[in-house]
Amino acid sequence: MQNTIEIPTIQPNTFDDFHFQNIDWHLSFPETHHLFHINALEDYRDKMSFPLPPHRKTVFDLIFLTKGNSIRSKGLTQYTFQENQFFFLPAYQITSHELMSEDVAGFFLHFDIAIFENQSLRHMVEELPFLDFLVNPVVEIPIGAVKNILNIFSRLEELYTQVQKPDYMLISYYLLVLLSEVKSFMLIEKKITKNSSVYLTQQYKNALTQHIYQKQRVAEYADLLHVTPNHLNKCIKLTTNKTAQDLLNEMLILEAKSLLKYSNLQLL
Repeated sequence: MQNTIEIPTIQPNTFDDFHFQNIDWHLSFPETHHLFHINALEDYRDKMSFPLPPHRKTVFDLIFLTKGNSIRSKGLTQYTFQENQFFFLPAYQITSHELMSEDVAGFFLHFDIAIFENQSLRHMVEELPFLDFLVNPVVEIPIGAVKNILNIFSRLEELYTQVQKPDYMLISYYLLVLLSEVKSFMLIEKKITKNSSVYLTQQYKNALTQHIYQKQRVAEYADLLHVTPNHLNKCIKLTTNKTAQDLLNEMLILEAKSLLKYSNLQLL
């Protein structure tokens, strides 16, 4: 029987219900919260319960830590990040959030690409490597550059919380500056683009996150990626020491977790 419940796609107007399910309160957000939001992590950490189950968001989001550590997944890969590190997540990418240390400090920010009304600026943002589905989402900032990064966050926070309607044109420019600063510190692993096995494995993981409800056989993904199942399996085994079926099973486990979380199904 085909499951009708999927890993949920969360929109900004339901973020507080998702992140603060056990808290009897309601956050007050501007009407244009769906375009942009920023907050200090330490203001809300004690109101959140971890782990957060698998989900997708309709917006890009990022976390920058100035203290503490966190564990979050992007697709099928789990990452630990800490002080002076960013974690970036593209819109509609599957993620789960395992933990955020109680002493955590820093910033959370999300934005919709529509905030960039200028098409040239929008294209620049869409081309940023750390917003890609296939790239390592963790970027470390040198200690000497952290002050500049925090100044931009502070300015974005000021613009967002001003009494009158936020100036989203100005916010979009500061946001672009922030993302451009991060790009300058990103280490591009050239070997990845040259290694066909690693690239194919990344493509397979990406395909799993997008098509798991329609395709549940390795052969279907091999067809989608224009390779033979044998070649796909060899490349994945070489890169991850797992089989293509192992990764598919991991994706199905994420689906199972979602079914248990978002339905009244129970383990027997």
